[in-house]
Amino acid sequence: MNLDGNQASIQEVIDAGLLAGAVTLVWQGGRVLQVNELGHRDVAARVPMHRDTVFRIASMSKPVTVAAAMTLVEEGRFALTDPVTPWLPELADLRVMADPAGPLDKTVPVRRPITFDDLMTHRSGLAYAFSVGAPLNRAYGKLMFRQDQDRWLAELVKLPLAHQPGDRLTYSHATDVLGIALSRIEGKPLSEVLAERIFEPLGMTDTGFSVTREGRSRAATMYKLEESGSGGLTLRDDAMGPAPLTPPPFCAGGAGLWSTADDYLAFARMLLHGGTVDGVRVLSEDSVTAMRTNRLTDEQKRIPFLGMPFWRGRGFGLNLSVVTDPAQSRQLYGPGGLGTFSWPGAFGTWWQADPSVDRIMIYLIQNLPDLSPDSAAAAVAGNTSMLKLQAAQPKFVRHTYQALED
Repeated sequence: MNLDGNQASIQEVIDAGLLAGAVTLVWQGGRVLQVNELGHRDVAARVPMHRDTVFRIASMSKPVTVAAAMTLVEEGRFALTDPVTPWLPELADLRVMADPAGPLDKTVPVRRPITFDDLMTHRSGLAYAFSVGAPLNRAYGKLMFRQDQDRWLAELVKLPLAHQPGDRLTYSHATDVLGIALSRIEGKPLSEVLAERIFEPLGMTDTGFSVTREGRSRAATMYKLEESGSGGLTLRDDAMGPAPLTPPPFCAGGAGLWSTADDYLAFARMLLHGGTVDGVRVLSEDSVTAMRTNRLTDEQKRIPFLGMPFWRGRGFGLNLSVVTDPAQSRQLYGPGGLGTFSWPGAFGTWWQADPSVDRIMIYLIQNLPDLSPDSAAAAVAGNTSMLKLQAAQPKFVRHTYQALED
């Protein structure tokens, strides 16, 4: 078994100036088989990537928040089918767009309340600015996270839902809303809820909505690819500023966490092995099964996800994509046996757990994406540099599987 070749595609984009650096990890059958520390976490300062580098993990936060919610379900605090309005009364009088193309003031009443299940599967009717079209996308683009959770939620509920709750999946701020519900149920900030229920039991000492002073010295700089004067692409550094030393006013459960490869490995191992890691039980087997079981209808799976046929050979559990047909899934998204589950982050962070071979893979980078329609169109049109960067992670996965199978 020789895994060295799996890093070639990543090193290629680092050498081409398209990526500052990466940390990857391959775990299987109880042990770490490989860690790649490639490039730099700070290019200008020539500080290399290390295994303990701390990354913004964006939407990899979502399964963590859902896992914390499932611990409350186990305690009987609420059921997945319960409406969220007892804890989020702001959602009681929501309206729904009569026409997805607008106008925003032409709405119809909501047919039923949003449930916890709706929030955990993105079927609530909420959205992101990049997951819906005009004019709703522009309204979402004006939401500001730099305020407390109550004020943010008050702004959010002024917007109409993109569709009726339960009708379809629209990627959204739903997990941020779920985090607010957990905070109110527990009567404490979400940062404390996640620490007590997930991070401390699993020993995830480098994961949270902020970092320690020592952790800041290990934090990866965020980079952004921008067009250069010659028509190519160049990396701009410090695209998001330094890591915060205290939790923000609004701890966004859908995107706000920092973590490391080893910390997230502990979380992924917990989900892979029925809710326990090294003898510590965090979730029941039933909760883990619920998270890892497809909940989309066949009709909902036929609807493209962010413009892609993402559900071909896949389903969606409680904020985890789940492989339901390995042959179909492999054609578009690479190897992974039946039941393989994952959920990536917008900054290029990715992970996957494959129960068929007891394998976990983690891929961490820090590239701020341009989620505008123009950017997506440019990528589809064939920006070769961008396509090469996007291909680095799938090639890493394929080469890893091939090496381990050989």
